[in-house]
Amino acid sequence: MKPKTIVITLVVCLVLIVFFVWDSSKRGASTASVQGADGENISNSLLTAPETLYDFRTISMKNGNVNKDFQVANSTNKDITVKTVITSCMCTKAFVVRPDNSTIGPFGMPGMSYVPPANEVIKAGESRVIRVVYDPNAHGPAGVGHIDRFVTLTDSSGGTIQFEIKALVTP
Repeated sequence: MKPKTIVITLVVCLVLIVFFVWDSSKRGASTASVQGADGENISNSLLTAPETLYDFRTISMKNGNVNKDFQVANSTNKDITVKTVITSCMCTKAFVVRPDNSTIGPFGMPGMSYVPPANEVIKAGESRVIRVVYDPNAHGPAGVGHIDRFVTLTDSSGGTIQFEIKALVTP
């Protein structure tokens, strides 16, 4: 190869590496959650939740989807807008349940399909239910074993709160 071709190839490779490193660090920052010493999720959102982790224990693929409702509250004196709701895997969907029992969603995993913005305003003193639906059949027969999935809400200030579900999936 000519020296000019080698230099151009190296520059292109370097630019691609820098882009991928920058892009992955940007994604991680937008959905980050801090873990406390005991594994508890610590949120930098003003929204609060009495429970952020649920273990279904053993679930069977033959019994189909399982659901868990998490409560999220705005205990401030200002309205908070939930801008996005995303899941960590295509096998998990999330819905926001309003006080009148209507829902918005489904919200899923970015990059796998279109995930609409939530733009749900939770007024001061109000709460919402975040319904997490896990499909144990989504990964087919290879999907048996332990699972750990996350649903992350991002508010208009950029704060996040994360919910986690676990299970042992059997056939």
